[in-house]
Amino acid sequence: MIKYTEIKKKYGIQVEKVADDGLAYLTHYFQNQKNGVSRLYREPAIEYFTGHNTVEDHDLFSKYIPILWDIPFPAKDPPRFTFIDLFAGIGGIRLAYQNLGGKSVFTSEIDNYAKKTYEANFGEVPFGDITKIDEKLIPDHDLLLAGFPCQPFSIAGVSKKASLGREHGFKDKTQGTLFFDIARILAHKKPKAFMLENVKNLVSHDHGKTFSIIFSTLHDLGYTVFYKVLDGKYYVPQHRERIIIVGFRNDYFGDNINFKFPEPTTTIRKIKEILEKKPDQKYTLSDKLWNYLQAYSDKHKAKGNGFGYGMTDLNGISRTLSARYYKDGSEILIPQKTGNPRRLTPRECARLMGFPDSFVIPVSDTKAYKQFGNSVVVLLIQAVAVEVCNILLNEQHS
Repeated sequence: MIKYTEIKKKYGIQVEKVADDGLAYLTHYFQNQKNGVSRLYREPAIEYFTGHNTVEDHDLFSKYIPILWDIPFPAKDPPRFTFIDLFAGIGGIRLAYQNLGGKSVFTSEIDNYAKKTYEANFGEVPFGDITKIDEKLIPDHDLLLAGFPCQPFSIAGVSKKASLGREHGFKDKTQGTLFFDIARILAHKKPKAFMLENVKNLVSHDHGKTFSIIFSTLHDLGYTVFYKVLDGKYYVPQHRERIIIVGFRNDYFGDNINFKFPEPTTTIRKIKEILEKKPDQKYTLSDKLWNYLQAYSDKHKAKGNGFGYGMTDLNGISRTLSARYYKDGSEILIPQKTGNPRRLTPRECARLMGFPDSFVIPVSDTKAYKQFGNSVVVLLIQAVAVEVCNILLNEQHS
């Protein structure tokens, strides 16, 4: 048995700033040797491998090679169900469903830095731009998972695009229409179920017209659709509301699907639970930045606006962590006994999103802040996943 880290080192499996789909084919081939899906990835994987290695190692492709997946989060063997992970980010949704026995057979993510983090934790490099991937080449799967881009629908995203004179929602040609890439894959592959995640504002965007289109599209594809806005504060010490959309195929499960979203607990976490004991001094705000944030806040308060920094009650929860946190950390500041407040460390951000401490952060602080700000609350998604799997794995269906 050969270790994945040995393969990675020997054959240069390393996500660089610019990555094509060669590494995706190669790692997907290795990950799917046991389930037969590897045949879809074999030829492109060989082509990539022979083009990047001076000596062709036929043993890697001529027969089954048992691999020891010495990575933080290997898939369970054998899996209980299969899924694909679209707009995968750093793998928060994957981790939740993998914890319940799921096996990913295809992943897609356009950001190369997110790919780097994804590979470091799961031993798999996602494919790139989903708009350029033929749905016929995606393997069969039980469950489609997607946290599709939220900027066209988020409150902040809509405000920013409007200020720049740009379209938002489905009129945004680069991000808003990506939902329809999910729809075309659902239409062709017809998985038993799906789960989608987006910002709370998706429900009310464009006076409800956007969500109406999404709901009717999913319904017309033959799915019974459920949706609900859930708050991450019941799982992590962070106020983070997101809409979760779940669907089950009518011709497989029938019309009477007893799906229920998880009920929130009465316990609210405290942010002091996730703080590091001795954070590096570099996370303390400089006098210049701290003075600026205070002056900025005072100016807007005088105008009757609510803009300003967020000093977090250590016995309470934080504001929503956003992808812009790397800029100044203003939405979540941690008070200190002496001196200026500090921003969260990347590890604390990981904890705030429900990632375990074994989750590897192989990128810079700036990139890490963006990645966690764009991610999902893993523990919330896993709570939803439990309910999805109760239906998906129940053999008593039509």
